[in-house]
Amino acid sequence: MTTIEITKVKPNEIVPLQKIGRQTFQETFSDSNSEENMKNYLEEGFSVEKLTLELHNKDSEFYFATHDNEIIGYLKINFGDSQTELKDNKALEIERIYVINAFHGKRVGQLLYDKAITIAKEKGVEYVWLGVWEENVKAIRFYTKNGFVAFDKHIFKLGDDEQTDIMMRLKLS
Repeated sequence: MTTIEITKVKPNEIVPLQKIGRQTFQETFSDSNSEENMKNYLEEGFSVEKLTLELHNKDSEFYFATHDNEIIGYLKINFGDSQTELKDNKALEIERIYVINAFHGKRVGQLLYDKAITIAKEKGVEYVWLGVWEENVKAIRFYTKNGFVAFDKHIFKLGDDEQTDIMMRLKLS
């Protein structure tokens, strides 16, 4: 397989960000959620307005994974007050790592994860944390393999469905 490139998403790349965000979320969760909840989340969570605000937030960053100039996945990280829960200046949150199904098992998620850890170390944070749906066994296994441990739970609302996310943390040395 040719090289996978990881590049920072630019403010003028909202449309491709919206496209990969919607595609990967749908591929990952459509089998486990109602069509109406999925439709509403995809419209609201990946609206041009919301993505524009997030892309212009100095404490959030997005990265594309590309293969042969095709976007095949992405990463979103948050710092400080942009974190969804903890808002700890000594932490970095991995909010999203998503890869299109055709590239699962080809180390794309690991490359995006490695980028997040590199940034965390460059920023000198003490730990990295994330929330992962308790039914997403594949993702939990991935993060556990990378040294994360569960430390709490929180509720993630997908439409009218309240889902439990396991909060996981990795302390950096």
